[in-house]
Amino acid sequence: MKTVAGIFTARDAAERAINDLRHQGFDKEISVVAKDDRREGGRGAGDSVLEGTYTGGAVGGLAGLAAGAGALAIPGIGPIVAAGPIAGLLSGAATGGIAGGLLDWGIPAQRGRHYEERVKQGNVLVSVRTGDDRVLMAADILRRHGAQDVETY
Repeated sequence: MKTVAGIFTARDAAERAINDLRHQGFDKEISVVAKDDRREGGRGAGDSVLEGTYTGGAVGGLAGLAAGAGALAIPGIGPIVAAGPIAGLLSGAATGGIAGGLLDWGIPAQRGRHYEERVKQGNVLVSVRTGDDRVLMAADILRRHGAQDVETY
């Protein structure tokens, strides 16, 4: 298995990418990590692309990911929301931050810290765990929807 990861500066673009990924047959392989703005006076509760993960409902591209979602407080980052397989990794590695959780997926510590910093700045990390045969498709979908720093590990 490989991990394809990318950063979105706009939550709606991340949601469109997730919808597209799901349409192409990726489902349980998709993970999302974003800062929880609602606890810091940011967006209203109804504006968050991850809102469905709190209520048990589904918002846009996050339908089906709610079961694996969780709210975490990461030291040095603050409150985040993680959905999909990454939620379990991050809850087990909360003291190591996002970068510590990404190590388990083969993402080098330096790149993990880069992704962590981007999430801390308010961006959305979308990643897909998939076989070699679908890596290029996943990366292409992320890029088409505006993801930055799209890399495969």
